[in-house]
Amino acid sequence: MARKKEYKEEEVIEKAMDLFWRNGYESTSVRMLEKEMGINQFSIYSSFGNKKGVFLKSLNCYKKKAKLELIDKLKNSSDGIESIKQYFYDFINFSKDIQLNKGCLITNTVNELGEKADKEIISEILNFAASVKKVFIQKLESNSLKTTKTINKQANYLMISLQGLSVASKMFDQEQLNDFIESTFKNL
Repeated sequence: MARKKEYKEEEVIEKAMDLFWRNGYESTSVRMLEKEMGINQFSIYSSFGNKKGVFLKSLNCYKKKAKLELIDKLKNSSDGIESIKQYFYDFINFSKDIQLNKGCLITNTVNELGEKADKEIISEILNFAASVKKVFIQKLESNSLKTTKTINKQANYLMISLQGLSVASKMFDQEQLNDFIESTFKNL
């Protein structure tokens, strides 16, 4: 007879997500996960397969949080490009912690793993980025004077700017970040 889980998966994955977000994938050990999640190694392997399995669940948790706190707000806004600008400001708040500026879990992972990243992890990251870009495109399309080519170029520019903002949010102060955002949108 299988043992009943004595923990809520959502809660332990959120704890794991925070740990990966703070320390990165490579620096997070299974022992650290055990301690942070409050479950033993057997439970980790039984429920998630391995560290990568925990990380993939953590990425999904992050994406759900970002969707709820950022993307849905952007989708529901009718302010076109101004709503994307607000997304950038909201993103800075989303990526901060009380004690440290964590940046974006997805950007952090790309910076950490780069070319050696697992294909499944990269696929999850690329799919998430594509979904954000799609919303940017929808908001840019509110300006009927722009061509499809211009909209796609601007969406690419915004995606790269957002990645830069993510890295910058870990080391620059709010005024510098605000200046970056204002300059980014002045060019559109």
